[in-house]
Amino acid sequence: MLTSRSIFRCIRGSKAYLETSISASASPETGIGGYAKSSTLSYKFLLSDYLKNQRLDEARGVFDKVPFPDVYSYTKMISGYAENYRLDDALELFYEMPVKDTVSWNSMIKGCLHCGDLAMARKLFDETPERNVVSWTTMVHGYLQFGRVEVAERLFFEMPVRDVAAWNSMIYGYLQFGRVQNAVRLFEEMPCRNVVSWTSMIGGFDQNGKSDEALILFQKMLGTGVEPTSSTIVCVLTGCASVSALDLGVQIHGYVVKFGYCLDEFICSSLITFYANCEQMENAYKVFHEKLQRSVVIWTALSTGFGLNRKYECALMVFRDMIRMGVHPNQSSLSSALNSCCGLEAIDKGKGLHTVSIKLGLEADTFVGNSLIVMYTECGNIYNAISVFKNVIEKNVVSWNSIIVGCAQHGHGMWALTFFSQMIIAGVEPDEITFTGLLSACSHSGMLEKGRCFFEYISQYKLTKLNLQHYVCMVDILGRCGKLEEAVKLIKNMHLKANSTVWLALLSACRMHSNLEVAERAAKYIFDLEPHCSATYVLLSNIYASAGKWSDVSRMRVKMKQRGITKQPGSSWVTLRGVRQEFLSGDRSHPLSEKIYQKIDWLGVKLKELGYVPDQRFALHDVEEEQKEEMLSYHSERLAIAFGLVSTVEGSPITVMKNLRVCGDCHNAIKLIAKIVGREIVVRDSTRFHHFKNGICSCGDYW
Repeated sequence: MLTSRSIFRCIRGSKAYLETSISASASPETGIGGYAKSSTLSYKFLLSDYLKNQRLDEARGVFDKVPFPDVYSYTKMISGYAENYRLDDALELFYEMPVKDTVSWNSMIKGCLHCGDLAMARKLFDETPERNVVSWTTMVHGYLQFGRVEVAERLFFEMPVRDVAAWNSMIYGYLQFGRVQNAVRLFEEMPCRNVVSWTSMIGGFDQNGKSDEALILFQKMLGTGVEPTSSTIVCVLTGCASVSALDLGVQIHGYVVKFGYCLDEFICSSLITFYANCEQMENAYKVFHEKLQRSVVIWTALSTGFGLNRKYECALMVFRDMIRMGVHPNQSSLSSALNSCCGLEAIDKGKGLHTVSIKLGLEADTFVGNSLIVMYTECGNIYNAISVFKNVIEKNVVSWNSIIVGCAQHGHGMWALTFFSQMIIAGVEPDEITFTGLLSACSHSGMLEKGRCFFEYISQYKLTKLNLQHYVCMVDILGRCGKLEEAVKLIKNMHLKANSTVWLALLSACRMHSNLEVAERAAKYIFDLEPHCSATYVLLSNIYASAGKWSDVSRMRVKMKQRGITKQPGSSWVTLRGVRQEFLSGDRSHPLSEKIYQKIDWLGVKLKELGYVPDQRFALHDVEEEQKEEMLSYHSERLAIAFGLVSTVEGSPITVMKNLRVCGDCHNAIKLIAKIVGREIVVRDSTRFHHFKNGICSCGDYW
């Protein structure tokens, strides 16, 4: 009976025998014929084996022992060098070849493209004595690979003969670069289509936001009698997921079961993603459970699906189970898990995943790094986000946008501008999100003139299109700086139709500057566009309250009641040891309420000792002054801070999240509370992050 050790000895012995055979075939006595001829298959087997295992030098040793290698052996060795990015060695051997056929020329062209040398590939293509359809198709694909669509297109139409692979390659290239109409025209002109043609079109439609058309095309394909492959099914399921086409997706699932595609990991993961997108997590989990051999792709699909459905704890549980089962996470699974940490605002869990990424050597990976930047930014630690950003080796536009937007959210406007300068120096082209981040940074830091410059830059140089979000940011910049009439003029001169969000930015600025006249004008526009927008009623009511116009406040509240509009209650929360502790204003239902209110009363005494006087403009009810003071003291953010103080170690930072904008009185009070307790207090409201420390806030009282 053969053991694993004896099998290994047999393999090792056979390789030694082959090497001896090659040496014998190289001896002068043997010559070209006889034994040398019988050993041809032996050395070819050994050469292929070494190349397959990337043992290039040993493969070259075998190749060099053959006195007269044939074209096949040369081509095999050249391809091996090129596939392992040893282009110089491949070219040297190619030019040594005594005889070259079209296959060897094509292999060398393909190798140059694989190694990123488009110029050398074109040179070889031009020198090829007898080009066939593969030569032309390889070069067309090469130009598409480098984004040279026009050159690829020109070359495609110059081809003397085009087979179906050539047509498919050009169609695929068009779709990759968003040229859908060109792809459709070519697809319709094709003399002969195969399943690859149909699959490329279906997948391309879906990738270019035409998922409905992709599904119609799939039905046409079935009507022509073309049988789908596993790749086709994956594309169709992705399309079903994009448009939540539950009925068709279920039919595809039935087809998968009927024809035995259940073992395909990509079809299985696509089914999980499809059900997750259709909010059918029970069915998604059923597909996962029925797959006995689960790869990282399957695990990641389920974890991502739970995250997509806001079941973040379940998503992280799946991730933990995956590791426990011995499956190593990849970039996608780590990124998905980090996104769930963002959803939970759980920085401790995020730090744990950061440690995992370091152990796996993925911290500097672009996708993992980008997810870490967003996680730290959203959870209140911009310094760790910057540290991660610096370690990312290949920074793409998402990396730069994430750190610029992050700095803007945390009020570090100049940092955002510095990163933008570095982005331009690095040769990365900014997009719409970049400029939204820059305008937001200017807004949160009071940089009016810089904001105007960026806005004009987008308008004049058309580096990207001005969109509604850019206008919202610019109105916000002008509004915060008190330029309310200029903001109104900008809105009225917009080349796009202003929506309620643009006018709300102006109304919010009116609240800040107590400008009732402009506020009423802005509110009128919003009521016309969106009559049931609760934020409009609340903001206008607050402006009336600040001005002491209590009859108008009552009128607003009556209107809201008549129209069935409810105000979103202000809430604040602290996530401690993975558990979210939430508070409403004046809330006494928490188990630690007694300690929390004792801490607030203690803080109230200390605040008065420092000269704090409550700003009663932010008490939005018509009650006695003493009651107003008490109401301000028990705002939700102060309860959350008090909970943090009684529940965490002295000196440790406290991070509070809030669903609405922090009020001016609380902002002043928290600055002093941070000084009293000697801690950093981070508050994220609906607008930005505030870092309170030593009696000051990172926003510089400008938010």
